[in-house]
Amino acid sequence: MERTTLEIAQAISRAGGLALIASAGGRLEPDLEAAGGELIKLPLATKNPITALINAFRLASVIRKRGVRIVHARSRAPAWSAWIAAKLTHTAFVTTFHGIYNARSAPKRFYNSIMAKGDFVIANSEYTREHVLYHFRAAPERVIAIPRGADLDVFDARAVGAQEIAAQRAEWGVAVGDARCVVIAPARLTRWKGQLVLIEAVAELLKRRPGALRVIFAGDAQGRENYVQAMQGAIDEAGLQEAVSIVGHLRNMALAFAASDIAVFPVIEPEAFGRGAVEAQAMGVPVIASNLGGFTETVVEGETGFLVPPGSAQALAAALERMIDEGPAARTAMGQNGRERARALYSTAALQAATLEVYQRVLSQRRRNASAGQTETAL
Repeated sequence: MERTTLEIAQAISRAGGLALIASAGGRLEPDLEAAGGELIKLPLATKNPITALINAFRLASVIRKRGVRIVHARSRAPAWSAWIAAKLTHTAFVTTFHGIYNARSAPKRFYNSIMAKGDFVIANSEYTREHVLYHFRAAPERVIAIPRGADLDVFDARAVGAQEIAAQRAEWGVAVGDARCVVIAPARLTRWKGQLVLIEAVAELLKRRPGALRVIFAGDAQGRENYVQAMQGAIDEAGLQEAVSIVGHLRNMALAFAASDIAVFPVIEPEAFGRGAVEAQAMGVPVIASNLGGFTETVVEGETGFLVPPGSAQALAAALERMIDEGPAARTAMGQNGRERARALYSTAALQAATLEVYQRVLSQRRRNASAGQTETAL
């Protein structure tokens, strides 16, 4: 979500506009400046209704002072403040559905509903679009699927040198000539991403095929230290310390994929899109993912990777073993299929162009409505 915000800021800047990003800030602030955007620092992550209302008035002031023409909300808590600000200033309001939000209670469903209130609603996959149409009864013409993109200039295996790859593998304890398949599982360290399922699968597989895998968990814990401890406990209990490592956030994911043989996404709940799988395939890395959500669109069974039942360590172990048995040549061919498909369907440039087109549509619609109102008044 955050990376896509930067990509849209860059597109707006290139088109001659200015993207003001209202956020609490974070590690991507320098990247935002490089993309041509400007940070408006506000505590927008809050769920406190009073603070959210204060934020709305602050945003309304920014909208008026800076001549903002479109408010684009990309997360639920900030979206409530943004929606109120847009209403107060009669400004176009666009939302992006990035996830399949849990809604087990009426208050939660109401909280989630803000993401369907846009003049246009952008869904990050066809799976997400169907979810919005079914659960929020949104008008189909207002809901547009725009897949998240991968920066194909960054995620290009040709841009990564052999020495860099060797250095990265060495950092992971994989020496030159090490026959183990390097598996990377890049995702936030949170239970629904399925890291514990992968640990169980690796333990099962290594009983049959000792020394077959080197597994790297790459991702930010975002404060979930109890879960990280649970992961490390599962690794220790299974005696996988030499085979499995938790390395935290990796800034250079293109290099990480280039240094890997297989990318795994073992989610146990639907991923709305699953950008990591696209980035891995763009780098020519075959993928194993759960047969859920957006992965059913981005991974082609038997061609670019394998899809497995979610939560099944046995099925995941079998898929890993199958990928090992395919051998380097078959994995390379599968990776090439994924690379070609990613380049055809999931470029950042396509995402940016499609989003700017939505902006043009919402502004044109506003102009038509304004003209119709003036005509009616004159009559």
